[in-house]
Formats: sequence, C-alpha cells, structure tokens
Amino acid sequence: MIEELLMNISLKIAPIIYFFTIYSLFGWILENFHSLFTRRLFLKPNFFLGPFKPMYGFAPVLLVSFISPQTNWVFALFLCFLIPTVIEYVSGSLLERFFRKKWWDYSAISLNIQGHICLTYSLCWIFLSYICVYFLHPKIEFSFQRLEPIVLKIWPLLLAYFLAEFLLAIRRHIGRNQSFETIG
Repeated sequence: MIEELLMNISLKIAPIIYFFTIYSLFGWILENFHSLFTRRLFLKPNFFLGPFKPMYGFAPVLLVSFISPQTNWVFALFLCFLIPTVIEYVSGSLLERFFRKKWWDYSAISLNIQGHICLTYSLCWIFLSYICVYFLHPKIEFSFQRLEPIVLKIWPLLLAYFLAEFLLAIRRHIGRNQSFETIG
C-alpha cells in the first residue's frame, strides 16, 4: 500500500523534476549566450552556483501543464506571454526585496515595470515559449520516456540538489550583516 503510494508520487513528481532540470539548464545556456552576444561576457552572474536558471525551469513546466494540443492558439499565445512574464516579474521583485540586488534591469528599455519586466522581452517570451511548448517539449518528453526508469530513481537526488542550491544561494547572497529580519 505505502509502496504503491510512493510509486504514484514518483510517477507524478519525476517528470516535473526532469523537465525543470532540463529547462533550467537550457535557460542558463540561453542567458549566457545572450550575454556573450550583447556584452561579450559568457558567464553572467547567477543566483545558483550551478548551471541552472530556475525561472526557465518553472515557466515551461507551467506552460506545458496549461497548454495542450487542443488549446486554442490565441489562448496558448496569451499564456506564452503571461506565464514567463509573471514569473520574471515575481522573481525579480523577490530577489530585489530579499537580497537588495537586481540580477537584470530593463529600466533603460521602454515600457518596463520597475525594471523587472518589459514589453520587448515579454514579446520574446511568446516566441520562445511557443517554440518550447510545441517543438522542444515533445522531444524532451520523449527523452523522459526513454530515461524514465533512471529518472524514477534519481529524482529525489535532483530535488535535494535544487533545495541545497537554493539554501546555499540564500546564504551566499545575504549580506554579512543582514538577516531575514532586516531584509524583509
């Protein structure tokens, strides 16, 4: 009974952790190539030590949860705009509030909100998200199906890795004289 329950939990969580890991890595690669072409600097400062950008993990996982092949294309495009933009805004706001640092700043770009999001990049999210959902994700899903026996065994390690990264990042980015009480 308990074994069956644990297996059911694994079957639900393993693909989410797998997709999050793959897309977070792709996000790190995308951001660093963008930085290379725009600033001639490949290794852009990262919240995590490892090569992962969590925002790029959360957005596709949510997108593929809400968009199916039957989803109306206008609604799908709206979600491709909304979900990554909201994640980017919330992430930027929280990072700035808790760590008093901006990891990106769109203040110099017109139609921005507090420098955390801007229309230009939100329009880019539509294109990237659409490509991700309709072209990339089916391949990622196929790779998961091929690797499922392995992923079912290692997803707890991946989850532990991301939790450790998150806790270490908090510790690393909080100033020496700051605590959670003084940040919030």
